[in-house]
Amino acid sequence: MREPFLEMLAVERGASRHTLAAYGRDLEDAARFLERRGRSLEAATADDLRAWLGHLDGQGLKSATIARKLSALRQYCRFLYLERSRPDDPSLHLDRPRRGRQLPRYLSEAEVTALIGAAEARPGADGLRLMAILELLYATGLRISELVGLPVAALAADRQSLRVQGKGDKERMVPIGGHAQAALDRWLEHRAGLDLAPARRRWLFPSRGRQGHLTRQRVAQLLHELALEAGIDPRRLSPHVLRHAFASHLLARGADLRTVQTMLGHADIATTQIYTHLQPERLQEVVATYHPLARGGESGHTVVQRSKAATDGSKKRGPNR
Repeated sequence: MREPFLEMLAVERGASRHTLAAYGRDLEDAARFLERRGRSLEAATADDLRAWLGHLDGQGLKSATIARKLSALRQYCRFLYLERSRPDDPSLHLDRPRRGRQLPRYLSEAEVTALIGAAEARPGADGLRLMAILELLYATGLRISELVGLPVAALAADRQSLRVQGKGDKERMVPIGGHAQAALDRWLEHRAGLDLAPARRRWLFPSRGRQGHLTRQRVAQLLHELALEAGIDPRRLSPHVLRHAFASHLLARGADLRTVQTMLGHADIATTQIYTHLQPERLQEVVATYHPLARGGESGHTVVQRSKAATDGSKKRGPNR
């Protein structure tokens, strides 16, 4: 029943191939563990599933990883129950693992500037391509899977925005800033002179690989090399870190959360809110500017004292007649 379950996720919920692959691996892991207990995954009891969770915890896996595996299992058990392949849903009685909230890694504006400087120093076509990739990732906050899978047709006619196919096949328009647009123009001018096979011609960043375009792994490798050239620890840089930098720097400069949510393609604003935890100075500035007890340069204590004095005076004078 696992294949029909994955097909349902793809057709009815629009799950990406990466999600389907992860769910498939998680269910296969659970099935192998239960087989050693003499039980099939489809016939597992709540105690069997608790034993599997205990096994995962004993492996030292992060709570977020265990939560994802449990989510796959819950959905599969629910699917079996609704399809009447079993009379109950044993996952209903399982406790969710506690998930710690981990703040995302991100780069400072100075570090991003250093990366751009290192990319500009790269000669030839490789430098033009890397510059376009770097500028686009930082200027748009695209997921790396979204960027490498961009067709040339995703570019608007004026090259000021991109039509992006995100998670669950949801489409969104993302603006491109001036610097990124200039880097993209230089790359497209060079790309126009390349002798590309038909299978590669449609991609913004074509490659000789099987997919016809650059892979996520290759972009990560290029950024690793670039970090070394810019004097940044390569362990701190990845395509996703540039997405975090995009969101964090926008919020630090006053962008509102809803706008950033739209550009990132987050379905839930709670996912975007994590970036507010990275902006203590910005939050202090907002409080100092907009909180009523912080206006006019007065301390909160002074304002409260004035308010109390005005109230006391009103009581002594009595109501207006």
